[in-house]
Amino acid sequence: MHSNLQMEYVDLYMVHWPVTMKAGRFTAPFTAPEDFEPFDMRGVWEAMEECHRLGLAKSIGVCNFSCKKLETLLSFATIPPAVNQVEINPVWQQRKLREFCREKGIQLCAYSPLGAKGTHWGSDSVMDSGVLHEIAKSKGKTVAQVCLRWVYEQGDCLIVKSFDEARMKENLDIVGWELTEEERQRISKIPQRKINQGRRYVSEHGPYKSLEELWDGEI
Repeated sequence: MHSNLQMEYVDLYMVHWPVTMKAGRFTAPFTAPEDFEPFDMRGVWEAMEECHRLGLAKSIGVCNFSCKKLETLLSFATIPPAVNQVEINPVWQQRKLREFCREKGIQLCAYSPLGAKGTHWGSDSVMDSGVLHEIAKSKGKTVAQVCLRWVYEQGDCLIVKSFDEARMKENLDIVGWELTEEERQRISKIPQRKINQGRRYVSEHGPYKSLEELWDGEI
């Protein structure tokens, strides 16, 4: 870690997906039998815990874990995950997972809070939501600010990416105001659809033969 990152330690080290690819397999789609290896959750987490014990990672966590996968992990973990980083936005609100993580003391961290519009796997459904546009207009805010404020009010930490300085400043301007209860209720009724489904990890040759298996029905 020191030689590759030029750092003594990282604040947070996470398992990106509950999937193990064979060495050198980085480009999707993954469809051949030689692309995959079995995901040894216990072995992976023991190695993560060792990184923590050695001081290489101040905290350790996971990404894209369902309630069921978290339950399995917690059944043998000596150090529970500090964070579960998953897709969260008004179109995919993660109510069940949030409740589970709160019970277990795991912090949810939202990636793609704006729906990843413009990416190869993202969607316009968040930024083009009529409900969010109406709320933004009534509050004198942008749709992005309404989305980020909503995530913040759920108690989640969030990751938002921009290379534009004006948008970076806009994304920070989510404090000092709040959504009304009526606005929260309207957002809660937005039809739900998972955007980042992880289809690249679904294959007849891999550990997950369907999206249902990958997400344990939480989709």
